[in-house]
Amino acid sequence: MSEFGVPEPASLSDLSATPIAETSVRLALPAEAGEIGEIQVAAWRAAYAGLLPADVLADLNPAQFAAQWRAALLAPGEARNRVLVALAGRTLVGFAAVTPSDDPDADQQRDALIAELAVSPEATRAGHGSRMLNAVVDTARADGFTRVTAWVNSTDDVLRGFYTEAGWAPDGAHRELDLYGDESVRIKQIRLHTDPGAE
Repeated sequence: MSEFGVPEPASLSDLSATPIAETSVRLALPAEAGEIGEIQVAAWRAAYAGLLPADVLADLNPAQFAAQWRAALLAPGEARNRVLVALAGRTLVGFAAVTPSDDPDADQQRDALIAELAVSPEATRAGHGSRMLNAVVDTARADGFTRVTAWVNSTDDVLRGFYTEAGWAPDGAHRELDLYGDESVRIKQIRLHTDPGAE
């Protein structure tokens, strides 16, 4: 306290001791693109093991993903393109990207799409995915969307269960991805949806 009873400004050492939230979700910063790229590659290697050839997964390059995320964060284009990150303390452990849906049957004013939602494999089962999903839905609601959708691999029971336990449901849409354009690797996906206005 100063002699007038006014608290003194905090010193740098005091600031470093300031407690931070154990877990949080917020908008991503361009400087975090490298970490986002690393998490995406690690998550894809886990999610697509057994679906894609091992050499393809080994060749995934975090730096390439990071460059794309950096560009997207610096110039998001559509104002409702959002990238959120999940933090454990100060460590980035997951991210989610939400955008107006580009599905052929979508209304871009009303329908949002989760383009990516990934948690570092070392940080799964700690609630980060659920917190990000809730934040995505809240963000979509604030941005005026009336429906949020996500595509999941038809064989990924864990991811589908993650969404359905949060109240999401299939909407009947499905697609098949031809990963190489030569029919050699095809992945079937189903679309799930939720109403961001529902409590």
